[in-house]
Amino acid sequence: MAAPKKGRQGTQGRPGRTLALILIAIVALTGGMFASGHTTPRLGIDLAGGTSITLQAKNEPGQKNAINPTNMNTAVDIMNRRVNGLGVTEAEVQTQGDSNIIVNIPKGTNSEQAREQVGTTAKLYFRPVLTTEVSGGDPTASPSPSASSSASTGSDKDTDKDKATSSSSPSTSPSASSSTQGRAVTDALKADPTPSGSGSAASSPSASPSASVDPATAKLQAEYTALDCTKKTARAKAGDGVKAADPTVACGQNSQGQWQKYILGPAEVEGTDVDKASALFDTQGAAGWKVTMDFTSKGAKKFASITGKLAQNQSPQNQFAIVLDGEVVSDPFVSQALTGGSAEISGSFKQQEAEDLANMLSYGALPLTFTEASVTTVTAALGGEQLEAGLIAGAIGLALVIIYLVAYYRGLSLIAIASLLVSAVMTYVIMSLLGPAIGFALNLPAVCGAIVAIGITADSFIVFFERIRDEIREGRTLRPAVERGWPRARRTILVSDFVSFLAAAVLFVVTVGKVQGFAFTLGLTTLLDVVVVFFFTKPLMTILARKKFFAEGHSWSGLDPKRLGVQPPLRRTRRVSAPVDTKEA
Repeated sequence: MAAPKKGRQGTQGRPGRTLALILIAIVALTGGMFASGHTTPRLGIDLAGGTSITLQAKNEPGQKNAINPTNMNTAVDIMNRRVNGLGVTEAEVQTQGDSNIIVNIPKGTNSEQAREQVGTTAKLYFRPVLTTEVSGGDPTASPSPSASSSASTGSDKDTDKDKATSSSSPSTSPSASSSTQGRAVTDALKADPTPSGSGSAASSPSASPSASVDPATAKLQAEYTALDCTKKTARAKAGDGVKAADPTVACGQNSQGQWQKYILGPAEVEGTDVDKASALFDTQGAAGWKVTMDFTSKGAKKFASITGKLAQNQSPQNQFAIVLDGEVVSDPFVSQALTGGSAEISGSFKQQEAEDLANMLSYGALPLTFTEASVTTVTAALGGEQLEAGLIAGAIGLALVIIYLVAYYRGLSLIAIASLLVSAVMTYVIMSLLGPAIGFALNLPAVCGAIVAIGITADSFIVFFERIRDEIREGRTLRPAVERGWPRARRTILVSDFVSFLAAAVLFVVTVGKVQGFAFTLGLTTLLDVVVVFFFTKPLMTILARKKFFAEGHSWSGLDPKRLGVQPPLRRTRRVSAPVDTKEA
């Protein structure tokens, strides 16, 4: 028999260091879990209760390649705004694949209202500003969300931030505020407003508008007075159900982060009249980031008409509000009629603010529609029952695996059970950390994937143990059997886990919805199986092979030579040669 190579003993070398390494990693991950405050995995809608909506994007007729990351991300931003308008604080809106959007809304939300909010096309309008003030403060004509912005045909050199800021009219006195606002609204709603309407209102604060205000305008004024834009529920209901041709009230946030309320006139330009919008950095005029808009031929005429009228008025009635789903996202003022079919909004924009506004303007003409691929609503009680059933199924599966291991492998089952516990701890901790990190939510299919992974992990131990037993059957002692059996077992384990991981990856890519939870969990646990077998099971087996209980093949060790059918070596005896009779010649 050939002598073993010197390098063969190196694989047994220092298994204690490898065990210490994985134990330190487990302690570090567990410490990070407790430090983050997320000590339990985040539960999905089907376990925690709530509504999950899967929307599939489709191109509008005549529009090609409209389904792209930019348009999809813009749609996600719009839907986030809508869901937040419902007062939902833990809702999630995210893309899935190339053409799907998943909206997860937790329990306690009206599912029908949520479906209406996220399933309809965004409504973008350009409305003239009649009056505005900081919600909860004194009426003022200062511009709000884009206080320092201006609109022009190609350059904003004729207006700048200082001019925009100083263009606000003096604030009215408390006694005159009702009269001023009422006359401003009445004058602006006339078919042919005059430039001096705002000025006359300011010069005669004692005039009472009650005699000349029609009931519709009085109702609008009452809604405006009662509107408190600092409340989320009030912002969500502002202008609800109002048609584009009617005046309305609305809310918007200014550059100082304050909520302002508005009275807006009928929509003069619709979002579909915007051909495209983009955010650009003005390198020549040093105006910073700005948003450019190009209108359709029909939209260009509308925009030129409304800006020509607004330019004749005093602030704030020279502003137009860009209203998206009932909320003012910008309210630039104009100083001249904007003709030519293009315009730009400039001011103290940051890059992200300019890009967000450009995306919102583009969404009004976004060539996408969304259809509901699936809607799932789960009550909290049903979610709790499903979670309990999943945990019971997992416990039963684990118990059956342990019973089999103990009955068949005896002492070796202790190594397998310890490895399963290490795998379970790492899976739990990583799932808890992935919730706040990437938004991973444990749903029912994911629980099924974790249960299936118990069998995959146990299969790796069985392959290793059987390779060791094969070596013992060939007459080797335990320590050489462990080292000789490991290379062959390692190849089998890697091939098996690679196939499982490949299947999980393909399933994750080609599926939509909750099935991805199953694929993700299966792939994660398959990777952890490799880590546990290489860094825990093998080193632990190497250490225990030196112990007398296993090395001498105790009957309860699972390595008893007699139970394995090892035959004692046959003794060879020298053959006695028979005497040879000499032949006579």
